[in-house]
Amino acid sequence: MSTRGVNFLHKWISNNVPETVGADIISVAELTQKLFADAKAIGIGSVEIEEETGSVYEVILDAIVHQEAGVAD
Repeated sequence: MSTRGVNFLHKWISNNVPETVGADIISVAELTQKLFADAKAIGIGSVEIEEETGSVYEVILDAIVHQEAGVAD
């Protein structure tokens, strides 16, 4: 993953994954599609983002799960 791709992914997740979203398949899939659309709009391709993470879907799911765990604490 390029530095630009990493920075975009982390910033996008912090700005676009609401605390109220659940870790259901539909929510994660919709967020993944939105992330790729937003990235494309600024000239970042999916390969640049997924080069080392493998799956943006899993990264978003992990962010939601960790967020939910933090709320429970």
